[in-house]
Amino acid sequence: MTTALWLFDIAMIVTFITLAVSQILSMVRLLIGPTPGDRILALDTMVINGLGIIIALGIYQGVQIYFEVSLLVAMLGFVSTVALARFVLRGDIIE
Repeated sequence: MTTALWLFDIAMIVTFITLAVSQILSMVRLLIGPTPGDRILALDTMVINGLGIIIALGIYQGVQIYFEVSLLVAMLGFVSTVALARFVLRGDIIE
Protein backbone atom coordinates (compact mmCIF):
# COMPACT_ATOMS: atom_id res chain seq x y z
CA MET A 1 0.00 0.00 0.00
CA THR A 2 1.42 3.35 -0.97
CA THR A 3 1.73 6.25 1.41
CA ALA A 4 -0.93 8.29 -0.38
CA LEU A 5 -3.55 5.55 0.00
CA TRP A 6 -2.59 5.05 3.63
CA LEU A 7 -2.99 8.77 4.35
CA PHE A 8 -6.31 8.83 2.48
CA ASP A 9 -7.63 5.95 4.60
CA ILE A 10 -6.53 7.67 7.82
CA ALA A 11 -8.14 10.95 6.72
CA MET A 12 -11.41 9.19 5.88
CA ILE A 13 -11.47 7.41 9.25
CA VAL A 14 -10.91 10.72 11.06
CA THR A 15 -13.64 12.32 8.91
CA PHE A 16 -16.21 9.63 9.67
CA ILE A 17 -15.44 9.66 13.41
CA THR A 18 -15.67 13.45 13.55
CA LEU A 19 -18.98 13.50 11.69
CA ALA A 20 -20.41 10.72 13.86
CA VAL A 21 -19.45 12.49 17.10
CA SER A 22 -20.89 15.75 15.77
CA GLN A 23 -24.12 13.98 14.82
CA ILE A 24 -24.42 12.46 18.31
CA LEU A 25 -23.78 15.81 20.00
CA SER A 26 -26.40 17.47 17.79
CA MET A 27 -28.87 14.75 18.71
CA VAL A 28 -28.21 15.40 22.39
CA ARG A 29 -28.87 19.12 21.82
CA LEU A 30 -32.07 18.22 19.98
CA LEU A 31 -33.28 16.19 22.95
CA ILE A 32 -32.29 18.52 25.79
CA GLY A 33 -32.41 21.90 24.05
CA PRO A 34 -34.09 24.34 26.42
CA THR A 35 -35.78 26.42 23.71
CA PRO A 36 -37.44 25.55 20.41
CA GLY A 37 -34.82 27.65 18.61
CA ASP A 38 -32.07 25.40 19.98
CA ARG A 39 -33.94 22.34 18.76
CA ILE A 40 -34.45 23.78 15.28
CA LEU A 41 -30.77 24.69 15.06
CA ALA A 42 -29.77 21.20 16.23
CA LEU A 43 -32.02 19.63 13.61
CA ASP A 44 -30.49 21.80 10.90
CA THR A 45 -27.01 20.87 12.13
CA MET A 46 -27.98 17.20 11.95
CA VAL A 47 -29.00 17.68 8.32
CA ILE A 48 -25.63 19.28 7.56
CA ASN A 49 -23.80 16.46 9.35
CA GLY A 50 -25.83 13.94 7.36
CA LEU A 51 -24.78 15.72 4.19
CA GLY A 52 -21.18 15.46 5.28
CA ILE A 53 -21.53 11.74 5.87
CA ILE A 54 -23.16 11.21 2.47
CA ILE A 55 -20.45 13.21 0.69
CA ALA A 56 -17.68 11.44 2.61
CA LEU A 57 -19.18 8.09 1.59
CA GLY A 58 -19.22 9.25 -2.02
CA ILE A 59 -15.59 10.26 -1.85
CA TYR A 60 -14.53 7.06 -0.11
CA GLN A 61 -16.40 4.72 -2.46
CA GLY A 62 -15.82 6.80 -5.58
CA VAL A 63 -19.50 6.73 -6.57
CA GLN A 64 -21.02 9.91 -8.01
CA ILE A 65 -24.66 9.16 -7.15
CA TYR A 66 -24.00 10.18 -3.54
CA PHE A 67 -23.38 13.75 -4.66
CA GLU A 68 -26.76 13.92 -6.39
CA VAL A 69 -28.40 12.45 -3.30
CA SER A 70 -26.67 15.08 -1.18
CA LEU A 71 -28.20 17.85 -3.31
CA LEU A 72 -31.67 16.42 -2.75
CA VAL A 73 -31.09 16.05 0.99
CA ALA A 74 -29.80 19.63 1.17
CA MET A 75 -32.91 20.99 -0.54
CA LEU A 76 -35.24 18.97 1.67
CA GLY A 77 -33.28 19.97 4.77
CA PHE A 78 -33.51 23.66 3.92
CA VAL A 79 -37.24 23.51 3.22
CA SER A 80 -37.95 21.52 6.38
CA THR A 81 -35.92 23.92 8.53
CA VAL A 82 -37.76 26.93 7.14
CA ALA A 83 -41.14 25.21 7.55
CA LEU A 84 -40.40 24.20 11.13
CA ALA A 85 -39.19 27.70 12.03
CA ARG A 86 -42.30 29.26 10.51
CA PHE A 87 -44.50 26.79 12.39
CA VAL A 88 -42.82 27.60 15.69
CA LEU A 89 -43.03 31.37 15.11
CA ARG A 90 -46.51 31.67 13.57
CA GLY A 91 -48.31 28.43 14.31
CA ASP A 92 -48.89 27.63 10.63
CA ILE A 93 -46.71 26.96 7.62
CA ILE A 94 -48.75 28.20 4.67
CA GLU A 95 -50.71 31.43 4.83
